[in-house]
Amino acid sequence: MLELENEIKKKTVTYGVAAMLLAVLLTAVAYNFGVQPFVEPELSQLKTFGSYEELESFLRTGMERAQGFYQEFAPIYRTVEVTNFDAAIKGSVEHSTTNIQVAGVDEADMVKTDGDYLYVVSASSIYILKAYPPEQAEVLSKITLNETYYPQIYVEGDKLAVLGNQQTLYYAYAETRGFAPYMYSPESFIKVYDITEKANPVLTRTVRLNGTFSGSRMIGNFVYLVASQPAAKFINETTLEVALPTISTDYAKREVQPNEIRYINVTDVSYSFTTVVAVNILNDIQEPTYETFLGSATSNMYVSQSNMYLAVPDTNVWVMRLEASEPREETLIYRVKLDEGRIVFEAQGDVLNQFSMDEYNGFFRIATTRGWGQVSTNNLYVLNMSLAVVGKLEGLAQGERIYSARFMEDRTYLVTFRQVDPFYVIDLADPTEPKVLGFLKIPGFSGYLHPYDEAHIIGIGKQDNRVKLSIFDVTNVTAPVEAVPSYVMQGDYSDSAVLTDHKAFLFDKSRELLALPISANWAQWTDITDYIKSFWQGEYVFNISLSNGFVLKGSVTHQENDTVEWDSSYWVKRAVCIDNVLYTVSDKKVKLNSLENLDLIKEIALI
Repeated sequence: MLELENEIKKKTVTYGVAAMLLAVLLTAVAYNFGVQPFVEPELSQLKTFGSYEELESFLRTGMERAQGFYQEFAPIYRTVEVTNFDAAIKGSVEHSTTNIQVAGVDEADMVKTDGDYLYVVSASSIYILKAYPPEQAEVLSKITLNETYYPQIYVEGDKLAVLGNQQTLYYAYAETRGFAPYMYSPESFIKVYDITEKANPVLTRTVRLNGTFSGSRMIGNFVYLVASQPAAKFINETTLEVALPTISTDYAKREVQPNEIRYINVTDVSYSFTTVVAVNILNDIQEPTYETFLGSATSNMYVSQSNMYLAVPDTNVWVMRLEASEPREETLIYRVKLDEGRIVFEAQGDVLNQFSMDEYNGFFRIATTRGWGQVSTNNLYVLNMSLAVVGKLEGLAQGERIYSARFMEDRTYLVTFRQVDPFYVIDLADPTEPKVLGFLKIPGFSGYLHPYDEAHIIGIGKQDNRVKLSIFDVTNVTAPVEAVPSYVMQGDYSDSAVLTDHKAFLFDKSRELLALPISANWAQWTDITDYIKSFWQGEYVFNISLSNGFVLKGSVTHQENDTVEWDSSYWVKRAVCIDNVLYTVSDKKVKLNSLENLDLIKEIALI
């Protein structure tokens, strides 16, 4: 086995520090890294461990201190979807692309297309299909991954990158219990396939990390994968088992050493190692790079073309506020510089609650909700690249929570909700003084916002338990209005995957096309004591314009009969368009329908 230095390159770094304290609510501590020999500044909190014993002692002390407080003070976190305006320009005339957050920063998904071929994830398999022209559409090959959980893919040139989680079953011995035969060791991976011959994909590279795959992005040729794993656990009352991260390639395996792991001095119930690995998927011999830090498990991420922001819960505050019986929801933010595979931790700070994030013109913007119920408040903070607060807007919509946000250059659009849907227009032209320009209150809420153009925003949400589509006109920023009548889905109850996964949203302004997966329930009473409940799932397809609003063109379902209507493997999860053909994808099939009238062209089984 070759030495890891021949396969994995670790960067030596140096950093400086600056800090800013905003009352007791918000703290930001920043670090800058270069490529000089490592020098620790006097005020630095971002350290590395000097030895394995020091790492073990740190984990034991922190976990024992926090152990008694977890149940009473554990906060609840909510994810808020935020994307950048650049992502509104989707695809080309020939084919659609994944609905991403930031232009130039691709996101892994279960379906990709290059206009000629379709790449589809179904359970633990990857299918490569000839997609266009539609009359020639067929399955060309199938890659079986064997017990892989939630695989996702990227396609770049003649390379297919598959990311996912696997679990290894092993027998573990515990001193107090004897053998525990069903212990699982999670592992995340990147597998790179040469797909020059689509009918015969060839595995050319595998990079594995112990831990759970929690997110990724692709910039240029580089895939950045984030994996988290529990750092330690007590085998019994006195024995602590530390599990150091490992990175394996086809040629070597390396255990990340304590002096490579960065950390800050926080107390936690259960620590996690988070590792960021960069892999050039077009160059199988280029060595991957990595960085590891110790904290809580990564809960969210935002990536611009040059920076990755990782959010992890900071449970140190549960213990800090015990005497006052006032637990706080706090999230720690790490800024990671990305430069063609080079990974450098540059800053660290923290923000209350779960958040929404964006980067624009050298500033990092965060929308947050603090508290619950009648006392909840919503805030927006602007930070510089050192994660020091330079501007803030606090106390929006007391008693409500942020349900969606959209950053569009110098503007931010927020939707909060309790009983109605307040749609806020916020000016960020001066980062030091964000201010509300106007707002609109309508029934329901919008859980996902997407730019239609610079003056109009599409809202996907709910009203009376049914999916609702809206278009907000912000031409007059002080008095936003609904540009067209909203569209509310039929049924007693309806839902859409778009509300939790923006990649399920298909929009092409030039085609006047909007499509999204919908599930709906109807209840029909047969007599005073009995009723029949029916269920439908599929893709709703709309013509969308400012002149005509939302016009339902039709729908496509993969349900064949009553016996499969509740089978989620027939639920449509994604839709893409190539030329004038709509391709809808479920785990069991791909359907091709004419975009002109939705007539069925072909149906392909995935078996």
